[in-house]
Amino acid sequence: MSADLVIRIAEQGVYMILIVCGPLLLLSLAVGLLVSIFQATTQIQEQTLAFVPKIVAVLVGLVFLGPWMLSKMVSYAYDIFDHLTKFIG
Repeated sequence: MSADLVIRIAEQGVYMILIVCGPLLLLSLAVGLLVSIFQATTQIQEQTLAFVPKIVAVLVGLVFLGPWMLSKMVSYAYDIFDHLTKFIG
C-alpha cells in the first residue's frame, strides 16, 4: 500500500465525517445562536436553557437526516470493502 493511497483513504474518511456530521452541527449552531439572542434580549442567563433546545434540534435532525446519513456511511463502507484487495495486496 503506497503513501498516496493511504492519504487518499484518510482524505475520503475526513470528507465523509464532514458531510455526515456537518448538517447536525450547523443545526445545533443555528439553534444555539437563536437561544443566545433570546437570552440576551430577555436577560435570562440560565445555563440549561442553552442545552435543551440544541439536544431537541439534533434529535429532530437525526430523525429527518438519519436515513440520508446512513446511506452515505453505508456507501462509503461498501467502497472501502469493495476495494479491500487493493489495500491489502
